[in-house]
Amino acid sequence: MQVKDIMTKNPAYGTPDTSLRVIAQLMVENDCGCIPIVSAENARMPIGVITDRDIVVRTVAEKRDPLDLQAEDIMSGGIVTVMPEMSIEECCNLMESKQIRRVAVIDENGVLCGMVAQADIANHAPTDKTAEVVQEVSKAATS
Repeated sequence: MQVKDIMTKNPAYGTPDTSLRVIAQLMVENDCGCIPIVSAENARMPIGVITDRDIVVRTVAEKRDPLDLQAEDIMSGGIVTVMPEMSIEECCNLMESKQIRRVAVIDENGVLCGMVAQADIANHAPTDKTAEVVQEVSKAATS
Protein backbone atom coordinates (compact mmCIF):
# COMPACT_ATOMS: atom_id res chain seq x y z
CA MET A 1 0.00 0.00 0.00
CA GLN A 2 1.21 3.52 -0.80
CA VAL A 3 0.79 6.95 0.78
CA LYS A 4 -1.67 7.94 -1.96
CA ASP A 5 -3.98 5.15 -0.79
CA ILE A 6 -4.42 6.57 2.72
CA MET A 7 -3.68 10.31 2.51
CA THR A 8 -6.24 13.05 2.89
CA LYS A 9 -6.35 14.49 -0.60
CA ASN A 10 -6.42 18.24 -1.27
CA PRO A 11 -6.10 19.28 2.37
CA ALA A 12 -7.07 22.69 3.64
CA TYR A 13 -4.08 25.04 3.86
CA GLY A 14 -3.09 28.58 4.67
CA THR A 15 -0.43 31.01 3.53
CA PRO A 16 1.98 32.95 5.77
CA ASP A 17 -0.42 35.89 5.87
CA THR A 18 -3.51 33.85 6.78
CA SER A 19 -4.91 35.01 10.12
CA LEU A 20 -4.91 32.55 13.01
CA ARG A 21 -8.67 33.01 13.24
CA VAL A 22 -9.00 31.64 9.70
CA ILE A 23 -6.53 28.84 10.49
CA ALA A 24 -8.67 27.86 13.50
CA GLN A 25 -11.82 28.00 11.36
CA LEU A 26 -10.17 25.69 8.81
CA MET A 27 -9.39 23.23 11.60
CA VAL A 28 -13.03 23.23 12.69
CA GLU A 29 -14.45 22.99 9.16
CA ASN A 30 -12.10 20.14 8.23
CA ASP A 31 -12.13 18.35 11.60
CA CYS A 32 -8.35 18.39 11.84
CA GLY A 33 -5.69 19.62 14.23
CA CYS A 34 -3.06 20.63 11.71
CA ILE A 35 -3.08 23.05 8.79
CA PRO A 36 -0.13 23.10 6.37
CA ILE A 37 1.18 26.52 5.39
CA VAL A 38 2.16 26.96 1.75
CA SER A 39 4.45 29.54 0.18
CA ALA A 40 1.69 31.24 -1.81
CA GLU A 41 -1.81 30.55 -3.06
CA ASN A 42 -0.58 30.05 -6.63
CA ALA A 43 2.48 27.92 -5.74
CA ARG A 44 1.16 25.78 -2.85
CA MET A 45 4.61 24.54 -1.83
CA PRO A 46 4.54 23.60 1.86
CA ILE A 47 6.79 25.69 4.08
CA GLY A 48 5.39 24.94 7.53
CA VAL A 49 2.48 23.76 9.65
CA ILE A 50 0.30 25.05 12.45
CA THR A 51 -1.30 22.69 14.93
CA ASP A 52 -4.06 23.39 17.39
CA ARG A 53 -1.41 22.94 20.10
CA ASP A 54 0.79 25.60 18.43
CA ILE A 55 -2.03 28.11 18.75
CA VAL A 56 -2.35 27.42 22.48
CA VAL A 57 1.36 27.16 23.32
CA ARG A 58 2.70 29.93 21.10
CA THR A 59 -0.07 32.44 21.64
CA VAL A 60 -2.38 31.97 24.59
CA ALA A 61 0.29 30.59 26.95
CA GLU A 62 2.59 33.47 25.98
CA LYS A 63 -0.19 36.03 26.56
CA ARG A 64 -0.31 36.93 22.87
CA ASP A 65 -3.66 37.63 21.25
CA PRO A 66 -4.20 35.00 18.51
CA LEU A 67 -6.62 37.35 16.78
CA ASP A 68 -3.72 39.75 16.15
CA LEU A 69 -1.44 37.12 14.60
CA GLN A 70 -0.90 35.49 11.24
CA ALA A 71 0.31 32.01 10.34
CA GLU A 72 3.91 33.17 9.83
CA ASP A 73 4.01 34.38 13.44
CA ILE A 74 3.70 30.90 14.97
CA MET A 75 4.10 28.24 12.27
CA SER A 76 6.67 25.50 12.58
CA GLY A 77 9.04 25.52 9.61
CA GLY A 78 11.18 22.75 8.24
CA ILE A 79 8.21 20.70 7.15
CA VAL A 80 8.75 17.02 6.39
CA THR A 81 7.24 15.81 3.13
CA VAL A 82 6.65 12.52 1.34
CA MET A 83 5.57 11.58 -2.16
CA PRO A 84 2.28 9.81 -3.01
CA GLU A 85 4.11 6.73 -4.35
CA MET A 86 6.08 6.17 -1.14
CA SER A 87 5.13 3.00 0.71
CA ILE A 88 3.21 3.33 3.96
CA GLU A 89 6.06 1.47 5.65
CA GLU A 90 8.57 4.12 4.49
CA CYS A 91 6.21 6.90 5.54
CA CYS A 92 5.81 5.34 9.00
CA ASN A 93 9.57 4.95 9.36
CA LEU A 94 10.05 8.63 8.48
CA MET A 95 7.39 9.74 10.96
CA GLU A 96 9.05 7.62 13.62
CA SER A 97 12.57 8.89 12.93
CA LYS A 98 11.43 12.53 12.85
CA GLN A 99 8.99 11.96 15.75
CA ILE A 100 6.14 13.70 13.95
CA ARG A 101 2.43 12.91 13.98
CA ARG A 102 1.60 14.28 10.53
CA VAL A 103 3.41 14.59 7.23
CA ALA A 104 2.64 16.63 4.11
CA VAL A 105 2.39 14.89 0.74
CA ILE A 106 3.76 16.70 -2.31
CA ASP A 107 3.53 15.92 -5.99
CA GLU A 108 6.43 15.78 -8.45
CA ASN A 109 6.44 19.60 -8.64
CA GLY A 110 6.65 20.06 -4.86
CA VAL A 111 3.00 21.14 -4.63
CA LEU A 112 0.93 20.12 -1.61
CA CYS A 113 -1.50 17.36 -2.61
CA GLY A 114 -2.23 15.56 0.65
CA MET A 115 -1.58 14.93 4.33
CA VAL A 116 -0.99 11.73 6.28
CA ALA A 117 -1.73 11.67 10.00
CA GLN A 118 -1.36 8.98 12.63
CA ALA A 119 -5.12 8.47 12.34
CA ASP A 120 -4.74 7.58 8.65
CA ILE A 121 -2.15 4.99 9.59
CA ALA A 122 -4.37 3.65 12.38
CA ASN A 123 -7.25 3.26 9.93
CA HIS A 124 -5.24 1.52 7.20
CA ALA A 125 -2.00 -0.03 8.47
CA PRO A 126 -1.63 -3.27 10.40
CA THR A 127 -2.23 -2.90 14.16
CA ASP A 128 1.39 -3.67 15.06
CA LYS A 129 2.67 -0.94 12.70
CA THR A 130 0.21 1.57 14.13
CA ALA A 131 1.34 0.76 17.66
CA GLU A 132 4.98 1.11 16.62
CA VAL A 133 4.42 4.54 15.04
CA VAL A 134 2.48 5.85 18.03
CA GLN A 135 5.08 4.54 20.46
CA GLU A 136 8.08 5.91 18.56
CA VAL A 137 6.55 9.30 17.82
CA SER A 138 5.47 9.66 21.45
CA LYS A 139 8.96 9.02 22.85
CA ALA A 140 9.89 12.70 22.51
CA ALA A 141 6.96 13.67 24.71
CA THR A 142 7.96 11.29 27.49
CA SER A 143 11.73 11.64 27.36
